[in-house]
Amino acid sequence: METSVSRGCVASATASLTLAGKNALVTGAGRGIGAGIAEVFLEAGATVVVNARTDTHLSKLEKRLAAAHGDRIVALTGDLSTAVGAADLVTRAVRRVGEIDILVNSVGDAIVGDLVNDESEPEAVTRIRSIVDLNLMSAIHCTRLVGASMISRKRGRVINLAGVLGGLRGEASLSIYAAAKAGLIGFTRSLAREWAAHGITVNAIAPGVFPDRDNLTSAQLAMIEQAYLKTIPVGRFGEPRELGYLACFLASDLSGYVTGQILAFDGGLSA
Repeated sequence: METSVSRGCVASATASLTLAGKNALVTGAGRGIGAGIAEVFLEAGATVVVNARTDTHLSKLEKRLAAAHGDRIVALTGDLSTAVGAADLVTRAVRRVGEIDILVNSVGDAIVGDLVNDESEPEAVTRIRSIVDLNLMSAIHCTRLVGASMISRKRGRVINLAGVLGGLRGEASLSIYAAAKAGLIGFTRSLAREWAAHGITVNAIAPGVFPDRDNLTSAQLAMIEQAYLKTIPVGRFGEPRELGYLACFLASDLSGYVTGQILAFDGGLSA
């Protein structure tokens, strides 16, 4: 069945992955996947605010990227696990670069721990709450805070970082993390429907295994290799910049017909 389509809604064949003139906020970007996404966004022409909870890695990243991209890179620390912390970050980001066109919710940590262990009850409750706040609530807070502006301007891109391990498939000792990432996936799909009429797309990328080689000991890296490398069909781990290319597509005008999707990026691990 043929249907008529408004040509203004469809990217032309000459469109590209440029993000020139766009402002992006990438949370959890001090290192690893978030840093890789930020670097690719800068190369595509965006102005990028990178965030991390502390300055441990952030200032070094800002210095390295500023050498090539000047003042289009802005680094802001902030704890996004609370509504107050998220509001403070978004306010400062908008003050520095203007309204946010692209939000990448990359904050997260696969915190290992059995559901029942020898913790006291208060310790267990605190641990569970902190994992959910970090891996789910931070994304909800930040998305809500940039949403009003995106809706009023009838454009925007939201990209959430889910996960294959504990997100798309079960993983022992990651039950709370898995619950948070499953919630993020449900949030992505439902919000995509809620905001589609406003010209905003909402998608998630589910990374496979991306070891942070700069912050792992050789023994830790060897353990990860032993546990997962043979299970990845392409025979290697992912690199943060590779995931950045997919994020760049989802952030660009070329992806206007892609929303509500959970895109595994895992070398075939979840196949």
